[in-house]
Amino acid sequence: MTVMETTATAAETGTRTDVCASAPRPHPRPEGQDSYTISEVVALTGLTAHTLRWYERIGLMPHIDRSHTGQRRYSNRDLDWLAFVGKLRLTGMPVADMVRYAELVREGDKTYGERFELLEATRRDVRARIAELQDTLAVLDYKINFYADAGRALASEGSR
Repeated sequence: MTVMETTATAAETGTRTDVCASAPRPHPRPEGQDSYTISEVVALTGLTAHTLRWYERIGLMPHIDRSHTGQRRYSNRDLDWLAFVGKLRLTGMPVADMVRYAELVREGDKTYGERFELLEATRRDVRARIAELQDTLAVLDYKINFYADAGRALASEGSR
C-alpha cells in the first residue's frame, strides 16, 4: 500500500498483509499519536480537506474511521497511504489507475501480480519521462553555455 510494500511474516501476524512503510516522513508526526482529524491531516500533508474527502469518495482512500460524532479519524497507516498516493501522483499516474491500485490492495494477496504490472508500467513511464527531461536538460545546458561564452566574448571585446 505504500512506497515500499512489505509483507508481514506469517509468524508475526498469521497472515500476509500489506504493511505501510515509506521513506522518512517529510513532516514529523506527534510521538505515539495514531488518530488525526481532517484538519490535522491537512496540516501534515498539505492536501486540502476537499481533496481528502474526494479521495475517500472515489475509493482512493480506504475506509476512514469516524468518531462517535461522525468526525473522520485518520491513522498513521492512512497518512502512509496518502504519502504513497502523493508519489503516484508525481509519477503522472492517472487517477483511475490509482483507484484501481487501491481496489487491488483491498482485494488482497491474490492481486500481487496485477499490482506489480501496474507499478511496473508506471515505472517504465517515469523512466521515459526522466530520459526526456535529461535530453531537455542537455539542450538547456548547451544553450546556457553558448550564452555564457557569448557574454564573456562581448565583455572582453568591450574592455579593449
